[in-house]
Amino acid sequence: MKYDVILFDADDTLFDYDQSESYALREAFKQFGMPEGFEDCGSTYKEINKGLWRDLELGLISSDALRVERFTRLFAAHELELDPESFSAAYLFHLGAGTGTFLIKGAAEICRELSGCRLAVITNGIKEVQYSRIQDSPLRDAFAHIIISEEVGSQKPEPGIFDHAFAKLGLTHEDKPNVLIVGDTLTSDIQGGIAYGIDTCWFNPRGKSGDPGITPTYEIKALPELLSIVGGE
Repeated sequence: MKYDVILFDADDTLFDYDQSESYALREAFKQFGMPEGFEDCGSTYKEINKGLWRDLELGLISSDALRVERFTRLFAAHELELDPESFSAAYLFHLGAGTGTFLIKGAAEICRELSGCRLAVITNGIKEVQYSRIQDSPLRDAFAHIIISEEVGSQKPEPGIFDHAFAKLGLTHEDKPNVLIVGDTLTSDIQGGIAYGIDTCWFNPRGKSGDPGITPTYEIKALPELLSIVGGE
């Protein structure tokens, strides 16, 4: 095997975040007596949320603040008199408790096929959501460790979260040639891996345009393609 350790991003690499997000938002609006809320506000929310997660990568906002700020902005934009903190709690509950089966195609199979490697999750997600959805998913027993930025106090692409992952996995800098990170986001997963000195695999199922300043070691469109990469074929 060319790689002994595989670090997987979670959202949009193993878990279908779009489906999970839509489900949780629908359920939260229903809980607050607004069954039409997702149709009215869903696209605005997704845009606000995407921007705030970019800010998190840049260190411009904390994950604690992000949880509520996205709904503060959403309700202001749509002139809704809802409490952002209460709504955030409901949304996170549904995101964690109801989305464990919303997997990217091939995720369960690739984790099973790579069981001879040490697999870990390294994510910028929110801890209670990630732990809950992984525990409720077919991937519950696949990972040696789950490394979450909120617990570590560092997020991808910062080196601190990779230092923490290496420490948890008992790895040293000499082990870097045997480690591969797989993720869908160039600016966090791939840039973080490059800066840390490990090989990277960009999961790009939709054929997005790349960034000339960020060059992954590999690029794949489907998770089964990892098998030949990890095997050194």
